[in-house]
Amino acid sequence: MSSAPAPREPGVPAPGAPSPRAPRTPPVPAPWTRTRLRTAPGAAGALALLVAVTVCLAAAFPLALDRYADAGLRRAVEQARPDRTGVMVTAPQPDVGLPPSRRAAAVGPGPMAERYRRALAAVPRPLAVDRARSTYGVRTVRGLAVPDPWLPRPSGLPAQVVLATPYGLGGHARLRAGRLPRAPAAVTATTARVEAAVTEETARALRIEVGAEIHVPGVERPPLTVRVTGVLAPREPDGPYWAAQPLLRTPALTPEPKSSGPEADRYWVGALLLAPEAAPVLLGTGGLPVRYWQLAPDEDALRARALDGLRSAVASLESGPGLRAVRSATDPAVVVSTDLDDVFAAYAGLRDGIGPLIAVAATGTGTVAGVVLLMAGGLATDRRRAELALLRARGASLPGLARRLAAETAVAALPAAALGLAAALLALPGGRTAPALAGAAAVTAVACAALPLRAAAAHRTVRAHDPRRDAVAVRPSRRRTVAELTAVVLALGAVEALRRRGATQGAGDLVSTAPVLVGLVAALVLVRLYPLPLRALARPAGRLRGAVAHLSLARAGRTSASAVLPLLALSAAFTTAAFGGSVLAGVADTRDRAALLTVGADARVEAAGPLPAGLPDRVRRVPGVRDLTAVSLAYQATPQDGVGTVPVAGVDPAGYAALAARTGLGAFPADGLARHRAGAALPALASPAVAERFGTARPFTLRLEDGGSVTLRVVLVRDRTPAVTGADFLVVDRSALPAGAARPTALLLTGDGIDGPALDRAAGDSDGTSLLLRSRERARYVESPLQTGAERLYAAAVAAGAGYAVVTLLLSLLRAAPERAALLARLRTMGLTRAQGRRLLVLESLPPALLAAAGGVLTGWATVRLLAPGVDLTTIALATAASPVGEAELRTDPWSLAVPTAAVLVVTVGAAAVQAWWSGRRGSVRELRAGDAR
Repeated sequence: MSSAPAPREPGVPAPGAPSPRAPRTPPVPAPWTRTRLRTAPGAAGALALLVAVTVCLAAAFPLALDRYADAGLRRAVEQARPDRTGVMVTAPQPDVGLPPSRRAAAVGPGPMAERYRRALAAVPRPLAVDRARSTYGVRTVRGLAVPDPWLPRPSGLPAQVVLATPYGLGGHARLRAGRLPRAPAAVTATTARVEAAVTEETARALRIEVGAEIHVPGVERPPLTVRVTGVLAPREPDGPYWAAQPLLRTPALTPEPKSSGPEADRYWVGALLLAPEAAPVLLGTGGLPVRYWQLAPDEDALRARALDGLRSAVASLESGPGLRAVRSATDPAVVVSTDLDDVFAAYAGLRDGIGPLIAVAATGTGTVAGVVLLMAGGLATDRRRAELALLRARGASLPGLARRLAAETAVAALPAAALGLAAALLALPGGRTAPALAGAAAVTAVACAALPLRAAAAHRTVRAHDPRRDAVAVRPSRRRTVAELTAVVLALGAVEALRRRGATQGAGDLVSTAPVLVGLVAALVLVRLYPLPLRALARPAGRLRGAVAHLSLARAGRTSASAVLPLLALSAAFTTAAFGGSVLAGVADTRDRAALLTVGADARVEAAGPLPAGLPDRVRRVPGVRDLTAVSLAYQATPQDGVGTVPVAGVDPAGYAALAARTGLGAFPADGLARHRAGAALPALASPAVAERFGTARPFTLRLEDGGSVTLRVVLVRDRTPAVTGADFLVVDRSALPAGAARPTALLLTGDGIDGPALDRAAGDSDGTSLLLRSRERARYVESPLQTGAERLYAAAVAAGAGYAVVTLLLSLLRAAPERAALLARLRTMGLTRAQGRRLLVLESLPPALLAAAGGVLTGWATVRLLAPGVDLTTIALATAASPVGEAELRTDPWSLAVPTAAVLVVTVGAAAVQAWWSGRRGSVRELRAGDAR
């Protein structure tokens, strides 16, 4: 009997029964952003590269500007003498009514050091003091005549000395002989003997040796004996410690106040440097001792962005809360003196003159870069028009679509922006990070918002098909007309403001946008007008043999209605390049002109008297010297009435006329200075002022420096002449002058690449000669790093604008590339050859490029001509150096117009040819497939 099967537990399947299937897990959709980046990695990489480069430039601009501005401020302070930039705090000697012990204690090292520390704390911020180069002490302000006969007496007058007790003498000087001075245990106003040291220059000029004793007269006491124990060499002779009070370092040969003229009596004044502990002995002399605290500004802590605060701090120290704080810290009778405020004011003038010009370049380049970012978003929108239209048709909302596109763009743009910002901060450390961050954030925001906003505007309405977008189907709306008229009004207002007020710091932000607004107006006019002549040319071209010319003109006349951005970028780039190139060329020309007016030729050798006989031959053999003109100069020629003097230059008419023509300084015919008959007045070339003074009808007589006289008559009038700088001059034939006045005193040299060192050696063999080289004079005008920085920033801005313009052109061509490729594919099925296809693309792209280039050239030229009256290049070209040029005007630079024009045409033709070649290699099958994404 078989047993019954065991009961099964609930849920356990029977043996042999099929196992139930596991439930199916629905697939997880891939994230949108990752899918898009994988689908188009090249586009994402190109966008990231564009954002990284643009962010790097936007962040580097304010960093570089800060760097150049800070370096310019420090250079301005360095170039000014320390006696001008130092803050000198001076207090009179202690009250004579005090007990002698209290008076002596008041000038001792302890109280002086304590007041020094409190004075440092009282200096208002942001002005910082360089403590290592500052000092304090007691000194006499009046020289004390010493009777020692062994001291030199050039005019028989006794030498004078000043006594000083500078703190830190051992740390700022090296011993050349002897030792540092020491002080007795207790020094008072009646101490009989003290020790002192002198500098090398003082020892050399006054013939002082170690061990010498100098007897300084006292007041109501016997003379003070000062024994010299050491000779010092300053470690930093031109530093604030020594140069703020030059007499402590270098003795002075001083004229006696009661005598005057070149033969005035003179006497030596030198300084004896005592130990700080010996300061009380100065109270027993008649040298009017004063206490001083010499504060040197910390040049490394100076920042141009804090210039207003620095000027306020200096003004407060001179007469304000800072002065009250210093007086409470030192002495109620303290006087603070400095010329640091003048140095800051001069630098502020330089910065205010350069700043608006840099703003013009930055605005133009920033506009072109912004247009490139917007065009990149527009290109992405056009390439994905079918995809985005499908999403809208399937129910995607505009905000949701914009968020997706923004997230997709941000994934590529944000890391690239961080990389570009880091590169700028690493390359240019030390500047303010806030403007750099602001520039980087603005670029990133534009890059991330361009695609979403452009897509939202293009797909705000769900359409079943893609409409035409050329100028035939899309007519300008009233809003567009109003916007264009507004741009025209703004441009006219900016130009008028710049012409009236000039490119000054207070002219407003509208002035810096004037070139861009002019370019915008030109772009709007081109978009409106340039299809008209092309359509007119297409009709006669249709009667020509072949369809290529007619088809290319017809397609070029049906330009896309969205061509404003490319034309705006090209116009802004042309305008910025023309304006910037004209600024740079104007700066270079102004410096060349100033150097030429100063020298009169490429080089100049001049002496106070007649030149040595062998000097012209030695100079002529210097490498680079092509020609030499000898001139005799008499600067003190006096007219017959004895009123004033007139410089007279005696020249060889033929050689000097050639020099004047070559340099462009008052060219004249060589025979104009020839005397036509013996005994007649000598013909002369005069400046307008001299010609007006003496007239041109009657002769006049001049007495020359050698005592001879000459009768002249003005026959030629010129504003400039190479031999003499200034508004007054006469030029005559040297052979007709008396023998003493005809000897050459100057040589004017011309040539390319004159060897300066060799010329120095040739001219240096003669005593009393001075040498001026045109290249050196030109370099002298570049005084501040702010000048060179402004030029470099301008050049970089122009180059960046040109680069972005090329990118704009390429983006414009890429935007139309799919349509052109499809057109070529269809035409090839109709028999169009590859050569005809290349000609078609080149001819189609050439008219817009030609018109844009011509419009850009006209816009750039017009911008320079319109804005030139309000732009003065003198500040950026010459800074504070005196020059005879006057106001430097802005002129159009032809190269700044020709080079961008050629670049646009070359890039356009090259890109069209490359596209035609590439389309021919790929074939036409893919382009003819219906529904393929292009």
